[in-house]
Amino acid sequence: MKSKKRSTKKDHPSLDIVSSHGIELSGKKIVLCVAGSVAAYKAIELARLLMRHGADVTCVASNAVTKLIQPDYFKWATGNKVITKLTGELEHIKLADYNQSDFIIVYPATANTLGKLANGIDDTPISTVLTVGFGSKIPILMCLAMHESMYENSAVSKNIKFLKNKIEFINPQMIEGKAKAPEPEDVLDYVLKKFGFSSILKNKKVLMTAGPTIEHIDPVRVITNQSSGKTGVKLATELISAGAKVTFVYGPGNEKPPKGAKIINVTSSKEMLNAVKQELMKKFDIVIMAAAISDYVPINSSKNKIKSSKNELRISLKKTPKIIDLVKKIQKDVLLIGFKAETNLTKNQLIKSAQEKLKESSSDLIVANDIGTKYMKNPKNNQVIIVDSKKIIVSTRTSKEKIAKFIRKQIELKLK
Repeated sequence: MKSKKRSTKKDHPSLDIVSSHGIELSGKKIVLCVAGSVAAYKAIELARLLMRHGADVTCVASNAVTKLIQPDYFKWATGNKVITKLTGELEHIKLADYNQSDFIIVYPATANTLGKLANGIDDTPISTVLTVGFGSKIPILMCLAMHESMYENSAVSKNIKFLKNKIEFINPQMIEGKAKAPEPEDVLDYVLKKFGFSSILKNKKVLMTAGPTIEHIDPVRVITNQSSGKTGVKLATELISAGAKVTFVYGPGNEKPPKGAKIINVTSSKEMLNAVKQELMKKFDIVIMAAAISDYVPINSSKNKIKSSKNELRISLKKTPKIIDLVKKIQKDVLLIGFKAETNLTKNQLIKSAQEKLKESSSDLIVANDIGTKYMKNPKNNQVIIVDSKKIIVSTRTSKEKIAKFIRKQIELKLK
């Protein structure tokens, strides 16, 4: 009889919500220290909000908190083991030593927790994690919660003043004689901004194409290109991370489609054209045409496999419609960004080619790059030239991840 497969962390049902609202915090490890305040119940909501934007959250709960909230509740919320005591496993080192986590949030933070950090006292799991994190320079965010009289105590004020330029604070809400912890949504907004969230792109509706297309000569032979779709996927991920709502029309690229986008899978240039026209019946703020669409397709595609016995085979091709040329005819006011790939041109020739495409397609920006010999030697890196009607911006030759950030920045500037 086969033994049952052991459940792993990845199997935990609570992880189903990860990145359901965005991927701004994808790959970020956040330690959530929950100190002994009645506001501790809101820490569950905060943990879930951080996870919905991609974060991996581990909770450290004080002894006082475990009397208010069972540790299993934090385990349920995050899918991770809850730290309530330090053992020979060296939990404080695993969580807060150099580069072990990206951010430590104390929510809620009591006067006691604040005082211990300010004075180097580490006699609890939370204070020890904070001491290690403070020493390893992991950013710490303190979300204070206490009575107003405690908040105005000169010793507390002294501790805040000492830590002010060393860690980060979100001011409490002064309500009913209490310095109440900020709302979880406000903490989430703070964290998103810290990791590059852009309010300029928030809720902007983006239609984007990416990847190659495949045109059939017969059922087994095709005309295509070597586009991996990587730059398009990375750019879409950047836009989603900045709060944009992305519809991603994706040809058969090698890269996994971006999390958090509405994905429309297509194969041929005709399918891509139809998908774009269909989507443009809805209103978009930005359209990005990054796909490497076939310029020519067979006039007559054979329904059966062409026999390989012939010494020569002639295939007649016809030009495909330029999808980018249709966009402004359907949505006049949309911000239109096109991509232009050339091979082995000089910088000036590439710029001229981009400017011509800018005019022909009525685009607002053209992202041009040379995919010739220099690119083929190291396809992981790229260099782009972005052209609009007034200026020319050239990136360094760098990774496609950084190229995507560079393009995103120019889009943001265009929206200002």
